[in-house]
This record gives sequence, C-alpha cells and structure tokens, in this order.
Amino acid sequence: MPVLAPVHTPADPPLAPARPVDRRRLALFAMLGVSAGLPFSMFSSVLQLRLMAHGAGLAVIGFFVWVTLLPTAKFAWAPLMDRVAVPGLGRWGHRMGWIMLSQGGIATAALALAIDAGDASVARTALWAVLLAFWTTTLEVSADAWRIEQAPTEAEQGPLVAANVWGYRTAMVAAGSGALILADARGWPAAYLVMFVAAAVPLPVLAAMRPESGERAAGLASGRAAGLATGLAAATAAYAGIALLFAGVGWVLLAGAGAVGLTGSTNVTPVVLGICFLPFVLMALAIPRIRRWGADAPLRRSPSIGPFVDFFWRFDRGAIAILLFVSLYRMGDVLALALAKPLVKSLGYSLTAIGTADVAVALAASMAGVALGGWLSTRWSQGWTLATGAVLAAIGNWGFVWLSHRPPSGAALYLATAADQFGNGFAGCVFVVYLSLLVNPRHPAAQFAFLSGFAFFLPRLLGGASGAIHGAIGYDGFFALSGALSLLAVALLPLVIRLRPREA
Repeated sequence: MPVLAPVHTPADPPLAPARPVDRRRLALFAMLGVSAGLPFSMFSSVLQLRLMAHGAGLAVIGFFVWVTLLPTAKFAWAPLMDRVAVPGLGRWGHRMGWIMLSQGGIATAALALAIDAGDASVARTALWAVLLAFWTTTLEVSADAWRIEQAPTEAEQGPLVAANVWGYRTAMVAAGSGALILADARGWPAAYLVMFVAAAVPLPVLAAMRPESGERAAGLASGRAAGLATGLAAATAAYAGIALLFAGVGWVLLAGAGAVGLTGSTNVTPVVLGICFLPFVLMALAIPRIRRWGADAPLRRSPSIGPFVDFFWRFDRGAIAILLFVSLYRMGDVLALALAKPLVKSLGYSLTAIGTADVAVALAASMAGVALGGWLSTRWSQGWTLATGAVLAAIGNWGFVWLSHRPPSGAALYLATAADQFGNGFAGCVFVVYLSLLVNPRHPAAQFAFLSGFAFFLPRLLGGASGAIHGAIGYDGFFALSGALSLLAVALLPLVIRLRPREA
C-alpha cells in the first residue's frame, strides 16, 4: 500500500539548496525546449486556423485535436529509446542520437506541410500533422529522460524544468504568432516554410557538440563523417517507414469511420466520455493482481512492459488517484487550446491581430509564469504550487468568456491572452516537476513518457469532441466548463500529495 507522509508547507524550513547548475546545461535544455515547442502550434492551433480559412467545419477542426493524442501514446515507443541507440548518431551519445533523429523528422514533416499548404486533401494534411506530432514527441521523450538522469532531486529539477519549459513555451508562442502574421501577409505556404527552416537550424548545432560523457554511446564510427553518413541512412529509413506506417493506420481508421457512418456532423461526445472511463476500470481490475507480484515476476522484469508495471506496483491503488489527478490538472488548458483561436477569430479579430497579441503579450506572460513556477518549486511545497497553478489556469480559461462579451479591442485581447498564458506557463512548469518526481530513476524515459502522456490523453480525447460540445453549449459554456475542470483537480490534492511509493 502507498504510505502517507506529512505535507511540507510554506511555513516549514526552506528546502536545502541544490548544487549549482551548469549554465551550459541550462542553455542546452532551453534549446531543446525551443525545438519541441516550435512545431506544437503548427499542428494544433495554427493548423486549426488554416483549416478554418480553407472552409473546414468546426467539428472537423475539433477532430484535428486528436492529432495531439499521439504524444499521449509515447510510452509505447519510449522503452525502445531507452535500450536502442540510433545507428551512426550514437556517436554523439545515446540520448543525443535520438534527439538529432527527431530534429530531422520535425524538419521533414514541416516541409511537407509547407508544400501541401492548400489542404486539398484533409486526410493528407492530417498525415503530415501526425508525422510532425510523432517526431516532436520523440524529441520530448529523449530530452525528458536525459533531464531526469541529470537532475534526480526536486531542487535540481526546478531550474532545468524552468529552462526547458521556458524555451518550449517561448518557441510555441513565437512560432504560433509569427506564423499567423506571416500567413496574413504572405500566405500559408510561406508560414510553414519558415517553420521548416527554423526547425532545421538546431541540427548543425547538435552535430557540432562533443559526444556526451557518461552516456551509452552505441554504434561508434571511425569519425564524425562516417557517423553522420550512417545516421543519415538510418534517418531516411526511419522517416519513410514511419510515414508508411501512419498512412496505413490512417487509411484503416478512415475506412472504419465510413463504415459506421461517422461524419463531420456526428455527435461523438457520448462515445468519447465512455472511452475516458475505460482506463480507470482496467486499472482497478489489474492493480490487485500487480501488487502481489514479486520481483521475479515476468512482467515486472519485461523490458517493454516492466517500466509501466513498476509504476503501478510502487503506488498500488494510489496510482488510480494519481492518474485521475494528472488527467484533470491540465484538462482546462487542453480544452481551451482546442477552440481558443477559433473563438477569437469568430469575434472579428484578424490573423495579424491574434498573432500580434501573442508577440506583444503571450510570450512575456508565459515566460513570467514559467519563471515564477520554477522559482516557487524550490521554495513552496508541491501542494501549494500545484493548487496555485490550477487556480491560475482556471482564471485564464474564464478570461475567454469575458472576452466573448467585449467589443473587439486590442486591450481586451491582450488581457485575456496574458491571463491564459501566465496561468498555463505557471501550471505547466510545476506540473512537470511533480511528474518528474514520481518517476523511478531506473526507467526515466518510459515512466515519464507514460505519466506525461496519460496526463494529456483524456483532455485531448475530449478535446476532439470540442466542436460537438460547442454545438451543445456554445463558446461561453465551453470555456466555463474547461476552467471548472482545472479547479476540480485541487480536490484530489490532499490525497495525491501524501502518496509515497513502496520500496522494491
């Protein structure tokens, strides 16, 4: 059974100071955050506006939120990344090899979206978006695992998480706003082409770095040139293979949807809600058996399944409460992202006005939220920082309700944008620290991928039904609901913050 432990409060003695963090390491994780944040808006909020401009209905735009479901399944390939090095690129280190492969994949998918910017085929656009999401997620898995290995304590995690999330949110906001302004002036192909160029920039920087010391460096070549040649061949095969895999899966899904009569006007909300409950039912059935397994149980020792079984074995029934909490904590942010840009566009704001608000306000507000969250993570207890993040995120969601009842003005848009981005930045930073400390250091990539993926699985699954939900309760009801769901997570805090894993 999980052990209950006393909660540290702000009145308790301050936490012990962490070891000084290498500034070069901070800069590296900030750059990795930029690399992962840069494409996110391009397959989410920016792509939604692009589809809207090309005549796609709100329900179809909502379905595109399901592209962001792919990162929630990253636990499926994370164990492979823990154990297998990228041929050729392993010369730069085990984690760095995967990072370089992922960076090239991001650039390749971004180029495809630029070339196919007319969206003549929604299915083809969805394929490029899924590939962009896959390689972005693979980059995040590698960077997260490396970060957890480098900083095992909460005090050490705070600065690295802040640097990484700061870079991520800076790039996400800057890329999203820049793309909208550029699309207004030069069209959608130019916006995605610039993103392709930006995504390719870190590749020579990473290639120029020295091999990682203390990392598993597999597939060593006689020199960098030989390593790059082998890496390019492996990367080409990986890009082509993954594209064919997703194209095949997409064809099967589209054929299945047509066979059951699923169209853009179908109300999928009841089905989605039913699917949301399914994981918790399965966990309730499996955990009593898992808790009885000894250390030599085959599934606990399995390279592919063992890291996930380990999480449930360590936290026992408390795992259900933890996973329910992490699902609710970012629910409001994800749901708001699904319809925030379509709402603002429907109020009469131009793409340039939306992009300018992001440049002028969102970036600074997001950075301030991340910085405050990272700073307070080293001084406050987890309970207080997580509760504060949930409240700030809810306020940001409700700001869109307020905005919808104001006449279009720059000041109103700036205020709503600032509230949303500050709350998201703060909540995102403290949430990453919390998830990192749940992880068993023996399985950093697999367990963090599972936790962070599950945290967004239910919100993004529900987000795909956002168009149908909007049709039932309107924009006001939608954003009021999304804010309330963020606050609901606070009710679980007194329980989850006391849960401690049992020792093996």
